[in-house]
Amino acid sequence: MRQATAMANAAGLVAGYALDSLLGDPRHWHPVAGFGRAAGALERRIYRPERSAGAAFTALAVGAPVLLGVAAGLATRRRPVARAALVAAGTWAVLGGRTLRHESRVMARALQAGDLPAARGRLNHLCGRDPSALDEPELARATVESVAENTSDAVVAPLVWGAVAGLPGLLGYRAANTLDAMVGHRSPRYARFGTPAARLDDLLNLVPARLTGLLTVAVAPTAHGDRAAAWRVWRRDRNDHPSPNAGQCEAAMAGALGVRLGGRNVYFGREETRPFLGDGPRPEARHLKRAARLSGAVGLAALGLAAAYPVTVGRLVGATGRGALRALRAARPGSGR
Repeated sequence: MRQATAMANAAGLVAGYALDSLLGDPRHWHPVAGFGRAAGALERRIYRPERSAGAAFTALAVGAPVLLGVAAGLATRRRPVARAALVAAGTWAVLGGRTLRHESRVMARALQAGDLPAARGRLNHLCGRDPSALDEPELARATVESVAENTSDAVVAPLVWGAVAGLPGLLGYRAANTLDAMVGHRSPRYARFGTPAARLDDLLNLVPARLTGLLTVAVAPTAHGDRAAAWRVWRRDRNDHPSPNAGQCEAAMAGALGVRLGGRNVYFGREETRPFLGDGPRPEARHLKRAARLSGAVGLAALGLAAAYPVTVGRLVGATGRGALRALRAARPGSGR
């Protein structure tokens, strides 16, 4: 039964990834958008400018999808086909790889055509920077940085948590990541309330972000990149970024593309200056299609690892945990009576 469950989870991850690659995000009734609306309604009811309120909000908003995933898993524990279908649907719902690559290519076409108004109007599909004064190199830089970071957030991390924890992992990770986008940014309203969501998202992305960096180094040649340069820049610059995770992805992407990222970022109402990552020129339109290709290659590599995990390492971890639990029970006083 455990083998069938592991195979169902692996098959569901592969099928869900295929659906995302073929169809992209649903045009209407997107589950993540629906979750965002529900989380927004919850926030309006319990908001206070305190971390305790933010912790309660995060626990409720993330806990509900996790419990839904647990219930679905229990309902399908003896029905592997239904389990695989649910994991496939969940994977498709939470992945964003095709959309991410599409946006990068759309931005590349706009910049290559010299259509700055169109490029500026498209940037909010990728990130929350103020595009009004950005020129081609800055629009290209924002795109490359967003593709690098979101390859982890929207592709690698969901696959990692889906491999480790099945449907609850998929839904719980996407819920936490969505909350971070909603309330985790720095602003007067969310300075304290949004901290628990931001910290949870940082924690859940610690391993996926570093895996994304390593996979970007490994697949750099697929986008005519230099693997040695990517490795050197990743090791040197990855910890310079103020985010504990984004620098892992951006440094590897900078090295793979041979460009320099970082600098002054202007958001709506605030400004940040970030350290430079990588060597070489600032990004241009020609780098964006290569970034999209790298993102796709990283996603495929992560899928291979994620699909293999439930039937290899995952089974070993589960067997070890069950053995340790039996040993603890046997060691209890009076257990031999």
